[in-house]
Amino acid sequence: MTFFRLIHLLAVVIWVGGMFFAYMVLRPAAVDTLQPPERLRLWSNVFQRFFNWVWGAVGIILVTGFYMIYQYGGMAHAPHYVHLMLLLGLVMTGIYGYVFFACYVPLSLFVGKGQWKEAGAMLGKIRKLVAVNLTLGLITVGVAVIGLTWN
Repeated sequence: MTFFRLIHLLAVVIWVGGMFFAYMVLRPAAVDTLQPPERLRLWSNVFQRFFNWVWGAVGIILVTGFYMIYQYGGMAHAPHYVHLMLLLGLVMTGIYGYVFFACYVPLSLFVGKGQWKEAGAMLGKIRKLVAVNLTLGLITVGVAVIGLTWN
């Protein structure tokens, strides 16, 4: 199970670490240095690249997570912190799916058409949802670390 925990953790680092970097470092730097059209083009390009990694990370997280639950003997035998991690992870995955399909896809279309006001509105939605997912991701990491020490 150690190998699956490692792969699971690396996928979490890619997703949550990427959100932290984007939200706390790239976003403020882009606001400080770029005008809205250039900033929106940058974000569209960044999301295109990052979301490719996130799809892979989410898939790996789900597969390894469910495999580890199976190794425990199912949810009935999994520690309580695993239940909370699963709940938080599924909520995060749902939010990510919404961000991708309902926000990023329209954002990229608006940027392609030069519709800056509409693209800016989509970017604002993405920013708020990334803040929620980043918070949930950090909480989930905390649950994992604390849960492992209590076992």
